[in-house]
Amino acid sequence: MNFQVTVLKILVSYPRGHASMADLKRDMAILATSGRDWAERTRRLAARVPDLDIFSQGLVERLDGGWRITDKGRAVLEIMEARSASGLPPAPEAVRESFGQTDGAPLALRNQRRQKRRRLRRAAAAKRTSSAQ
Repeated sequence: MNFQVTVLKILVSYPRGHASMADLKRDMAILATSGRDWAERTRRLAARVPDLDIFSQGLVERLDGGWRITDKGRAVLEIMEARSASGLPPAPEAVRESFGQTDGAPLALRNQRRQKRRRLRRAAAAKRTSSAQ
């Protein structure tokens, strides 16, 4: 199950897009135990928006002991669902525009950092494995 997509879906279902932490936890638990269909659906939706980060991209804000989906969050969720329903491949340029990132530089930088961390972890794991033998 993709946590961030699930949060967006839960919040959009509430009046004014705001839910308390207790409500979020309860709904999250229900969806997490609802079976494979939900997990597959959120995974497919998440694939439409690589590098989704609901807080740093301003899709969700913390407010009054809970979280609230922003207009930007609603727009991104609509894009994800529209692309998913049509069966078309993701449209990264449309998603980047909805985030206000037309050049993709912040996403590229984040990807470079992630790749570097992965290389370092792999090297450390290989070193541990070779020293253990």
